[in-house]
Amino acid sequence: MNPRPFTAVLLVPTGIGAAIGGYAGDAIPIARMMATVCDRMITHPNVLNGAQLYWPLPNAWYVEGYALDRFAAGDWGLRPVHRNRIGLVLDRAIEPDLRLRHLQAVDAARATLGISVSEVLVTDRPLGVTLKTADSGATWGTLAQPDSLLRAVERLVKTGKVSAIAVVARFPDDMESDALAHYRQGQGVDALAGAEAVISHLVVQQFQLPCAHAPALSPLPLTPDLNPRAAAEELGYTFLPSVLVGLSQAPQLTRERGPYSDLWCDQVDAVIVPATACGSSTLFSFSRSQTPIITVAENTTTMNTTADALHISCIPAQSYLEAAGMLAAIKAGLDITTLRPSILPIECQEMA
Repeated sequence: MNPRPFTAVLLVPTGIGAAIGGYAGDAIPIARMMATVCDRMITHPNVLNGAQLYWPLPNAWYVEGYALDRFAAGDWGLRPVHRNRIGLVLDRAIEPDLRLRHLQAVDAARATLGISVSEVLVTDRPLGVTLKTADSGATWGTLAQPDSLLRAVERLVKTGKVSAIAVVARFPDDMESDALAHYRQGQGVDALAGAEAVISHLVVQQFQLPCAHAPALSPLPLTPDLNPRAAAEELGYTFLPSVLVGLSQAPQLTRERGPYSDLWCDQVDAVIVPATACGSSTLFSFSRSQTPIITVAENTTTMNTTADALHISCIPAQSYLEAAGMLAAIKAGLDITTLRPSILPIECQEMA
């Protein structure tokens, strides 16, 4: 008898300074390793987006954060596709030269990778992105004109018949110089990530379509002491290529159980998350269904929401290497406690 496909969810929340996954694409090696253990691996765009770098993983399901919340709650299922027709929304605030760079990136993805980008639309007003930082150090942001974004997406959906949405918004260049310098040296929190999540959440919530965001920024001057983790973000003029790759086969979101290939939360076998980032609604939903949750201590964050503090049952791992071994054990149907040097004798109870 063949067991059903082994499915794991890899979570690295964005905008919280994760030691692994806090930069563009630096969690891709972790995703590649986990994908070899799983038959299906669900993760979110900021894990797989590496600006102009990406790594195709045939068994990875690219699912935006709000959609992951709804999936974990059992409200939405994931439906695999062979191809999505991507619609691209460009912020009117993007300067003409920078807009042309992004259009050329789209043409490159079409001509070189065969990705279907069928419609490009500029918003009727500048979106007005503002960046914020919470007391915890986590980043977030606001849009001055969210309605303009929603109007553009609605038009793409209705007239372009697109099945996935990429958004490029103009982000401020005037980030605090010290914070930016520290970030480029491998320290601090990604100032863009929280605002990016706000944009994609808004689109997915309203239209129930796969969505991911790429920021438009002026190129930074060269620096000799750039940290390797930050290097992917400074290779060119756009972050768009990895977003288009991810969206090209991102699963569709459904409210009704349909074909056998649809995936629902009760088919998830394990969740992997940084040990101090257990406060998401996605994780709470999986904890209620008693899905095994593996927490990774070495992936530190600016948060302090541990499984113990939230009374969530978990399997602690020191590293992702150890977590991969735990996934392999769960997939093999093993009791992880039997892999330790000492096993306590089982107790026998008598009925009263």
